[in-house]
Amino acid sequence: MGQRSRKRRATTPAPPREPARAGNSGTTPAPGDGMARGYARGRERDARFRAALEPLAPGERPRAVTIAAILAALLGTANLALLAAGWEIQGGDQTVAGVLLFAGLMGAAAAGMWRCRYWAVLGFEALLGIALVYATLALLVASNLAAVLRCVAIIALAGPLFWYLIRAMARIQLPSRRPHEPVG
Repeated sequence: MGQRSRKRRATTPAPPREPARAGNSGTTPAPGDGMARGYARGRERDARFRAALEPLAPGERPRAVTIAAILAALLGTANLALLAAGWEIQGGDQTVAGVLLFAGLMGAAAAGMWRCRYWAVLGFEALLGIALVYATLALLVASNLAAVLRCVAIIALAGPLFWYLIRAMARIQLPSRRPHEPVG
């Protein structure tokens, strides 16, 4: 009672694992160790992808980074234009300082992404992630068609851009750090 019927797989006992010896550092998984084999395959796949990546050429900018820079500039400019026009959000407590801070943040992100700076792409990626989570949660409580359409539009725009920026970030190299010079 209370048991489901399932087809059971025929299991074969795993062969005993050989102890590590000279020439075998133990890094090669035993034939029956499925989890270790999966990790080994994943590491091999990651190594192949890393080897295939080419750093950006001087002056090269991935299309996703260009689109994100333009989007950030448009968002910052639109916020400033709406503030100047006296636009108010119904039921919202907007402040001039908040609008200026957001516009400045978008301007810095746009300038940084235009120059292919890793920190700018990473920061914009974080903002896209927050926007995706917020829009998805807002979609759960949307009370009218206009709210649903806005949430779906944000998800449809931010989702693919988020994904393509991850791929672009793989090609953008972190700036190398200079060794600390002695203070004297």
